[in-house]
Amino acid sequence: MSTPREIFLETIKPDGRPERILDQYEALGMVLNDPINTYLRGNRARGVTSVDRWGTTIIWPEDAPGAMPYHSPELTVLQDITRWRETVHAPDIERECASGWEAARAAAEAVRGEKLATGFMGTGIFEQCHFLMGFEDTLSNLYEHPDEMHELIEYITAYRMKYAEMLIDNLHPDAILSHDDWGTKDALFMSPDMWREFFKEPYRRFYGLIRSRGVIAIHHGDAYLADIVEDMAEIGVQCWQGVLPENNIPELQKRLGGRMALMGGIGAAIDRADATEAEIRAYVRKALEDYTPGGHFIPSITYGLPGAVFPQVDAAIDAEIAAWNSGTHLRGAQRAAVVRRGAARPAAKAEAAPASEPAGRGALEDIAAALRKGRRKKVLELVEAALAGGTPAETVLSEGLVRGMQLLGEDFSAGRAFVPEMLVAARAMNAATERLKPLLAGSGQKSLGRACIGTVRGDMHDIGKNLVKIMLEGSGIEVIDLGVDVSAEQFVDTAINENCGIIGCSAMLTTTMGEMRRVVELADERGIRGRVKIMVGGAPITAEYCEEIGADCYTEDAAQAAKAAAALLA
Repeated sequence: MSTPREIFLETIKPDGRPERILDQYEALGMVLNDPINTYLRGNRARGVTSVDRWGTTIIWPEDAPGAMPYHSPELTVLQDITRWRETVHAPDIERECASGWEAARAAAEAVRGEKLATGFMGTGIFEQCHFLMGFEDTLSNLYEHPDEMHELIEYITAYRMKYAEMLIDNLHPDAILSHDDWGTKDALFMSPDMWREFFKEPYRRFYGLIRSRGVIAIHHGDAYLADIVEDMAEIGVQCWQGVLPENNIPELQKRLGGRMALMGGIGAAIDRADATEAEIRAYVRKALEDYTPGGHFIPSITYGLPGAVFPQVDAAIDAEIAAWNSGTHLRGAQRAAVVRRGAARPAAKAEAAPASEPAGRGALEDIAAALRKGRRKKVLELVEAALAGGTPAETVLSEGLVRGMQLLGEDFSAGRAFVPEMLVAARAMNAATERLKPLLAGSGQKSLGRACIGTVRGDMHDIGKNLVKIMLEGSGIEVIDLGVDVSAEQFVDTAINENCGIIGCSAMLTTTMGEMRRVVELADERGIRGRVKIMVGGAPITAEYCEEIGADCYTEDAAQAAKAAAALLA
């Protein structure tokens, strides 16, 4: 009988034929006590706010699967990318971590043989950028300050390569699990071409170094990365850990042809306090039926380290994988049906040609086109020209700026535009709106209505909420942004006090979804459901959950949210 180590090695071989399916992380003996990891992350603990060695404030909510950076004007390390050399200083791991490796080597030897002794490297190159300056500034600066971003990325890459060298030289791992999330559950954070321009070559060097030393390269990214999956295999990733079901795993298996193993398929949606054993096992069974026939697959929770948040979840996952492995006589009969079912599913997102420019080349169409491309200076010039030519400010707003945001929203929903394009367009929109405000005040122009939005209590993720804010404002809706970690009472009190027609709730964690139910219940108790509509969204949210809790609307992305909000207010 093969060991988990041997089965993993067979799974990642292009022509490998493992004797059974691995159970989550069983083949990876994670070694987390090395001096570098301890030095960099040793002060992180669930429920604790800390500061890392780069100066970033780190929070870890009690019920979150991991820690995350926290940004504010006072706390953000890098506030001006053009002066990054003055404020960004990599930890001196060569000096601070030169000794003290004995315990880590002992931990590695204790698992080696049965398992792969696996070193851990958190906070990858892209993540380190947004840990330093915030998510929105990172993505915007890829457009607005590309030279400085290339310089910063090169600096971080050199640090990461030194880190990998020290880990290999001192720990002697069989594998390294390196983290970097490049997308949401539905899309990359940036276009595939932008990822290739800024991150592909640094990662080719990074994973090339690891592979050249005879160490297995495992990349964690629990996101939609289907658009760059061939690139990942090309640059040396042997196993992609964290593969979300939204990537259409059977389709990826066909495209890869064994060049890279896929580890994941069991999403956070099942990691809930109220998830029953029967529900969990049915979810896992479906994943096994869909994904194992394609080969080179390891079922696991998509988190970047072993363990679900709720202990009954792991137990049920393990039990179902064990049951699957005991039923080998079923495999051949299931293979053909599952492959056909996988092929019928929607293909992974592909880059589409840009939509045609707005019809005509009038002043308002020019404003919309420039805004859609995020050309702030050009937008302001065109707005000034339109005003000087006698176009009313409210027309410039509604038929130029709002139209441009609507077109960009359509691009975003169709996968032609990504988060950076949304952010730079929003900045152009805000600059132009500031110019129009004095004129709009005198014209009696009114907004479509008010919405208060926020990320629910216990959840500190804000990028999805911020994109919704951009699109709502771009549609002429006045937004009161309550921020993150917002209680049901804050949502409802604000809706009452500020006369909001919409409450918008966002969640990224399954553990915080329940607060949305409380928002609906409290709105009922306070008697405002007749005039206030409740919208919900976020990675774990579905239309079915929206209906279950009695909310009014669920949408999959920010552009759709803006359209739905405008319709609800109308």
